[in-house]
Amino acid sequence: MSDVKVLVTGASIAGPALAHWLRRRGAEVTVVEQAPGLRAGGQAVDARGVAKEVIRRMGLDATVRASCTNTAGAHVVDADGAVLETFSAEADDGDGYISEIEILRGDLSELLYDDTREKVEYVFGDRIAELTQDADGVDVVFAGGDRRRYDLVVGADGLHSPLRSMVFGPREQFIRHLGLVLAFYTVPNEFGLDRWALDYHEAGRSAGLRPVPDATRAIAMLSFPAPDFDIDHRDIEAQKRLLREHMGDVGWLTPRILAHLDDTPDFYLDQVAQVVMDQWHSGRVGLLGDAAFSASPMSGAGTGLALVGAYFLAGELAAAGWDPEVGFAGYQARMRDYVDANQEIGRMHVEMLTAPDAGPSPEPDMEALGPLIERAVVGPELPAYEPA
Repeated sequence: MSDVKVLVTGASIAGPALAHWLRRRGAEVTVVEQAPGLRAGGQAVDARGVAKEVIRRMGLDATVRASCTNTAGAHVVDADGAVLETFSAEADDGDGYISEIEILRGDLSELLYDDTREKVEYVFGDRIAELTQDADGVDVVFAGGDRRRYDLVVGADGLHSPLRSMVFGPREQFIRHLGLVLAFYTVPNEFGLDRWALDYHEAGRSAGLRPVPDATRAIAMLSFPAPDFDIDHRDIEAQKRLLREHMGDVGWLTPRILAHLDDTPDFYLDQVAQVVMDQWHSGRVGLLGDAAFSASPMSGAGTGLALVGAYFLAGELAAAGWDPEVGFAGYQARMRDYVDANQEIGRMHVEMLTAPDAGPSPEPDMEALGPLIERAVVGPELPAYEPA
């Protein structure tokens, strides 16, 4: 094994995926997570195109597929529940609007953790308090008082990345609010939901229900336009008030969905935003996943970007002999077009959702859209990096 020591912050999806590949490339890896344990629940996430190949190369294809939601597709409905449009999970070779690999975020996180925990050190309930780097390494002081030195540090700690703020500057420099707010949370399945998701749109706002493997539950998803958003992402009560204010008069099943706001175990609301950065590293510190290049939930590509980025980042660093300048630059060069394409799709989806016309979507211009989808789904070629 190499004597290279890497610290990764964040134990959701990007962090454990990177730990998997770093370990296979020969590094000694520590993952630190501020939460006291893995965060269960969360929305359904997708893997399409090149991301499915990364899962296969991880040796996790069968395990991931066994934990999928098995959603058959989605129906767009009117206020009375009549179906306007249907999207099947079998369309586009399983890489369409509803992906054949759709899994709850918490379930995928747990699978990645189980895959790595015997060979990777996980530290829960702690965070980086101070960080100082020099030409040869990075000195880290943890909030719990521990002090350690690493060769490399990678932030995989999400849209509101504390590490990004610490090393690269205030979050306002990099976060681009797209004018939409998204909320999701678990509700009892009192709606007769089976394997088909339901989506309703009204005056630029949307409400939806997603099936999960537990047939007694469902995931509610609500969105509404908001040009400005200044509520702290940790102020849950203010977020619930905002959601009721903007969605209280929406039709269909929305009132029944909102009735469960105060008894849901996993409420989440945040701005739909992207992270735009010219460079995803500074010295020996790099960023991965939403911390570096969030494409927003509206891209449907956050998980794919995290998985593919983890593959490239570990591979390029190892191929460069762990030289941070060369390795981080190679990772960014391989990922940039893939990121740009998915961010463009995320912006297009927000524009479509916030349009006041709630009728069926017009037929897309595939001559213009086809190449963009190719870049965003098929993605970059994956080199066969040498194992350690």
